[in-house]
Amino acid sequence: MAISRVSFGAFAIVTLIFGIVLPAIQAQTLAPAPAPASDGTSIDQGVAYLLMLVALVLTYLIHPLDASSSGLF
Repeated sequence: MAISRVSFGAFAIVTLIFGIVLPAIQAQTLAPAPAPASDGTSIDQGVAYLLMLVALVLTYLIHPLDASSSGLF
């Protein structure tokens, strides 16, 4: 009976060591996230919004002048 207790204790210790050490050996570190790169799309979108705003303002400024010069029918 003494042999089975010693072998069971040794087996438990070896299993515990392998359970702790083996996952640590196979662990992989995550790759760092790539740095944000500006490809110019946000700048292009900002310019487009600005041009649309200018077109809207010009439309509202020119429209009353166009309506008053054509006269009423």
